[in-house]
Amino acid sequence: QVQLVESGGGLVQPGGSLGLSCAASGIAFSMFAMGWYRQAPGKQRELVAVARTGGSTNYTDSVKGRFTISRDNAKNTVTLQMNSLKPEDTAVYYCNAEFTILRRIEYWGQGTQVTVSS
Repeated sequence: QVQLVESGGGLVQPGGSLGLSCAASGIAFSMFAMGWYRQAPGKQRELVAVARTGGSTNYTDSVKGRFTISRDNAKNTVTLQMNSLKPEDTAVYYCNAEFTILRRIEYWGQGTQVTVSS
């Protein structure tokens, strides 16, 4: 059974920091691109950051320089360190695992709420 379990969300003041973690089980973790998505109320889910199998990373423009994604293939975890948080970062954050060799397989975590507010 595949599970992606997120942790670390919460309430933080603008300018603060939070770290999200996603623990994966039931997949060949090193073969999956691991990403963080977010969905704010009334908006579409968007890709925030991705850490690919080869180690490369990409970020959406609005978080570049503030967020850092990292993966640990030995521990089957992916983390998202979020600094200088802004109210517009408020959303439910989802962990995503994607396999795209020959066929596409995708898994999602249950989501964790991040609220940036004073």
